[in-house]
Amino acid sequence: MLDRISEFDTYLLLLINGFNSPFWDKVMLLFTARLPWLPLYAIILGYIIHRYAIKDGKTWYAVSVILAIIATFALTDIGSSFIKDLTERLRPGHDPSISHLVRLLDGKGGMYGFVSSHAANVFGLATITSLVFRKKAYSIFIFLWAFIVSYSRIYVGRHYLTDVLCGALLGIIIAAVIYRLLMIMFNNKKKRKR
Repeated sequence: MLDRISEFDTYLLLLINGFNSPFWDKVMLLFTARLPWLPLYAIILGYIIHRYAIKDGKTWYAVSVILAIIATFALTDIGSSFIKDLTERLRPGHDPSISHLVRLLDGKGGMYGFVSSHAANVFGLATITSLVFRKKAYSIFIFLWAFIVSYSRIYVGRHYLTDVLCGALLGIIIAAVIYRLLMIMFNNKKKRKR
C-alpha cells in the first residue's frame, strides 16, 4: 500500500514539476520565496491593530491575536521539523532514485521534506486569521494564496504532494487548536468580568 502511494506521489511530483514554462517558473519562484510575502504579513498585522486595538479599543485582544499568529508559525515550524527528523523522508532532490528527473528551480533544500514547513506555515496562517476575521472574501483569498504557495513547492521540485498535504493538515490543526485556546481565554475573561 505504501509503495503504491509513494509511486503515485512520485508520478504527481514529476507531472507537476515537468509542466513548466519560463513564465510559470518565475511565478512559482515568487510564490515559493518567503521575502515577497512580507507586505502581506504587514497588511494583516496592520488590519489587526487598526480593527481591534484602534477601532474597537481592544488592545489586549489585538495583542493576543498577534501572539496567537506567532505561536502558530512557531509551532508549525517546530512540528514540521520534528516530523522531518522522525520520518527522514528524502526530498526529491536528495532521493537518488529520482533526483536526476527533477527540475530543481530553488535548490535541493534540506535533506528531509516530510512534512512541508511552507505548507504548514501558510495554511496555519490562513486558518487562524480566517477564524479570527470571519470575512468570506478574505478567507477565499488567503486559502487560495496558501494553496498556490504549497503548489509552488512541488513545482520547484522541493516536495512531494503528500509532504504538502500533510504540512497543510498540520498547519490547519495547530491553528485551530490555538484559535480554540484563544477563544477559551477570552470567554473566561468575559465570565470573570460579570
